[in-house]
Amino acid sequence: MFSPVDQQHMAEALRLAEKGLYTATPNPRVGCVIVREGQAVGAGWHEKTGGPHAEILALRAAGAAARGATAYVSLEPCSHHGRTPPCVDALIAAGVARVVAAMQDPNPSVAGSGYAALRAAGIQVESGLMQDEAQALNPGFIARMSRGRPWVRLKIAASLDGRTALANGQSQWITGPQARRDGHAWRARACAVLTGIGTVRDDDPQLNVRDVQTPRQPLKVVVDSRMELPLSAKLLGSGKVLVAAAVRDDAGIAALQEQGAEVVVLPNARGKVELTELMRELARREINEVHVEAGFKLNGSLLGAGLADELLLYLAPGILGDGARGMFSLPALADLAHRRLVQFTDVQTIGGDLRILARVLN
Repeated sequence: MFSPVDQQHMAEALRLAEKGLYTATPNPRVGCVIVREGQAVGAGWHEKTGGPHAEILALRAAGAAARGATAYVSLEPCSHHGRTPPCVDALIAAGVARVVAAMQDPNPSVAGSGYAALRAAGIQVESGLMQDEAQALNPGFIARMSRGRPWVRLKIAASLDGRTALANGQSQWITGPQARRDGHAWRARACAVLTGIGTVRDDDPQLNVRDVQTPRQPLKVVVDSRMELPLSAKLLGSGKVLVAAAVRDDAGIAALQEQGAEVVVLPNARGKVELTELMRELARREINEVHVEAGFKLNGSLLGAGLADELLLYLAPGILGDGARGMFSLPALADLAHRRLVQFTDVQTIGGDLRILARVLN
């Protein structure tokens, strides 16, 4: 169905889409290449919300050469009026003859209607070329549109025997500087960085991106059931902060608001923060990817609730022993058949540490 030339141009569209890794949110990361008679005549990528979409920039660059050309785009062109006009109208007006898309848009406002509009205008439409690669660029956008909650990635730094901190809470630093810098790059691509009150007490983290250049800082989210967040916490010093609580303490809420933080109260029947509802709340705020840097209790709660999608695990060449804290607080299993399964998607060394990226399967 697709030729090697098609593969080549779609690969370029995906490379362009990746340029929006840190800036396109909450929109998807999208790239587009316009090709006529085997030559690329225009290209573009979506940089930020409210700005022109990839197709529009590619069409501007192509000009009159777009007539009769093929547009390779990493996501189905939009057909609805959002912050910008529909891209399908621009493609039709430009006289494009063929559109090749990597994947269908999971947004219910589009979801095939872009293809239908193009076909109704006599444009040849093909979809599915390098779909896996396109999906890997936009797990958060896909998750938010298809299930109403973000993509949740748990970042864990651990010793070789799977220990994340000493019994007294000390954890800085288990991994080396290269791994920590790499972790900041993953923070930078996320829309929100989430932690628990225990980590704030033990480490007093800033939760911002420092070791890599970024045009924006993610939202800081603290799960703090009893509203114990100290007003001196470093994470309150800059950037937007959202505190998720399980009790309504008007005086505490007012004090945090004076520090620039926002508080949402989302209790469950056990007096804890209802994590599923928190994720729905983050989705309503157009959060695509949540980067979790928390302790073993919150990690276990997210995994146990079926909210963890991916593990970003850094293993250091050291052993801390059974007395140290583990990665997840989970109930004991009586049968191996009930174990949590993951699929390794990438394994590589970062400095002196091992980085494992794994999808949670069950």
